[in-house]
Amino acid sequence: MAEVQMQVTDGMADARFYLDAGDGESEAMSYGLPIRSGRLVKRLLKLSAKSRLRFDPMSRSGVFTLQHFRLVRLPQHMALSRLHKKLKRQAAPHAKTGGEPRTVDECWQVYNALFEPMRPGDAVSYERWVEDMELSQISSLEQQLEEMNGWESKPVISILLPTYNTPVVLLRECIESVLGQSYPYWQLCIADDASTRPEVRAVINEYAVADSRICYALRKHNGHISECSNSALELVSGEWVALLDHDDRLPEHALFEVVKALKEHPQAQIIYSDEDKLDLQGRRCDPFFKPDWSPDLLYSQNYMTHLLVYRHQLLREVGGFRKGYEGSQDYDLLLRCIASLPEATQKNIVHIPKVLYHWRMTEQSTAMGHERKDYATPAALCALQDFMDRCHPGVRMEVVQPGIYRARWPQPSKLPLVSLIIPTRDGLEELCTCIESILDKTTYTNYEILVVNNQSTCSHTLAYLQELETGTRYDGRIRVLSYDHPFNYSAINNFAAHHANGEVLGLINNDVEVIGPEWLSEMVSHAIRPNIGCVGAKLYYPDGSIQHAGVILGIGGVAGHSHKYFPGHSEGYFGRLRAIHNVSAVTGAVLVVEKKIYEKLGGLNIVGLPVAFNDVDFCIRAQKAGYLNLWTPFGELYHHESKTRGDEQTPEKQSRFKMECEFMEVQWGDFLRNDPFYNRNLTLASENYSLNIHCIYFKFFDI
Repeated sequence: MAEVQMQVTDGMADARFYLDAGDGESEAMSYGLPIRSGRLVKRLLKLSAKSRLRFDPMSRSGVFTLQHFRLVRLPQHMALSRLHKKLKRQAAPHAKTGGEPRTVDECWQVYNALFEPMRPGDAVSYERWVEDMELSQISSLEQQLEEMNGWESKPVISILLPTYNTPVVLLRECIESVLGQSYPYWQLCIADDASTRPEVRAVINEYAVADSRICYALRKHNGHISECSNSALELVSGEWVALLDHDDRLPEHALFEVVKALKEHPQAQIIYSDEDKLDLQGRRCDPFFKPDWSPDLLYSQNYMTHLLVYRHQLLREVGGFRKGYEGSQDYDLLLRCIASLPEATQKNIVHIPKVLYHWRMTEQSTAMGHERKDYATPAALCALQDFMDRCHPGVRMEVVQPGIYRARWPQPSKLPLVSLIIPTRDGLEELCTCIESILDKTTYTNYEILVVNNQSTCSHTLAYLQELETGTRYDGRIRVLSYDHPFNYSAINNFAAHHANGEVLGLINNDVEVIGPEWLSEMVSHAIRPNIGCVGAKLYYPDGSIQHAGVILGIGGVAGHSHKYFPGHSEGYFGRLRAIHNVSAVTGAVLVVEKKIYEKLGGLNIVGLPVAFNDVDFCIRAQKAGYLNLWTPFGELYHHESKTRGDEQTPEKQSRFKMECEFMEVQWGDFLRNDPFYNRNLTLASENYSLNIHCIYFKFFDI
């Protein structure tokens, strides 16, 4: 057993052990160990008696401090027991069960995979995911045909395919991917935008002659993508319309999965799927596993993109594509369709969590980067502003970077009073830093601070609290409340909320420190929106790495912080660290919510969750009540995490934590393993958005 603890400047590192059993070192004879700064990590190593071992702390240049390193020899029965427990604990919620028990060697291979970096951008990792996970999710052709035979209705899906000087090889691949669909009830509507290469029209005519489901229009003049797409739209006779670029490909089960989703969601108006890319060699790479309907993420980026399927009637109502929005014409169309819906929900905007589209990377395509089309960003910004002017007047859209946008929601002329609740027990230094940073840096003006003294004993802290209470310190907007009962985070905040004068509550840990002056303005602007519940902030560790970027349900069994330990400057998973987006929960370390919602939901759970997960439970209840929770990267603070809480490893606290985990499991069950703002194809074993490939087995071996 290897035990390693390191402090790492970047927050994370990929360490590795190299084994030399006499034939030298090699990657094949090595063991990975992902490091999280300051966290003790352990893993089993299988060594022969005379082997030599080399330890590489990092896979790239950086600064680290080795705090603990130990190798412990374990008897075989203990090693097998640890292996068994690790696999059982990390089992994927969607892994199949049943079948033959795996051998020790097979389980050892699965165990080793747990410690390998499985980031979605890693081509090798993605190839493994396709082989081990995706193929098991796809029904066989016989199964698909059998299921289709049982469908009473088989709607026609019309596929729009605008072309212009498409390389013939790629155009053939694109059309062949439609011809290869297992679902046969489709119509391919091709519109050529006056290509100057005659071979393009020759290929279109060839395929149209060979298959009556293919129709086409040959435009006399080049009108660019919007007009060309509308020419294809004029050919549509199907009930549903799918969008396909002229050099991309559909997997053979794409339309089958779309119609299957329609059967399960008869109210659907828009359907979208996960996607990946085809590199310059035609290999699949860079998968994008998306959340379910997330309006605030859509305001930040066009995450739905491909495969996108619309009800034909909806496209007729909005008038198809708009000229003048080229480069972001798909984004504009999507926003106008959503604006035309009476209500946009997960019932009528349906996500299929499967890769149903292969987006080709070319030198001209935005698949290689949004900067490839410099006209796409202003077109997207214009489309977003049009949408906001129609649906949310007063919202101002801005560009964060190409492909990422920011919605600035307006504040009322009379700012609502915000009550910032700060529980504390001693911890004078942290409390002073917290309060002073709020007073010195916060530009939002209408707030009060409620410091809740939970049995502090330090004389310096008591003197400081006395100064706050009498108003001799700072500006008199601070009140001190005494909660003279054993520590119960939920009870303390509920107590303070009862005494708060504000229309908006801010739950604030005493060990946070304001960085950006607009943090509260930003969070309040979202919290007062009619459909928003809890709003969370971007929190950093003191070393600048990410401590909180929203909460993902199911991580570690109950919940974990998104992007934890990522470098603070990182863009995150497909720009997620720079985009306002919806999440299932946010941490109570900095949480802003309207008081009326807090009271409506009964506050935090005092009995079942006195310390841990009360914030997650509250957020889930808000979501179940119809509110959207939200995380914003534009509210930035440091979190000097749990400096005043003391040792969490005492038997009493461990027992309490276990009971709180069990409470969450009983209370929320499968919901914890199916976060709608995450994706089942991503891991629940870590916070880094890596691929869910770790537990591909059926039964554990018997020990």
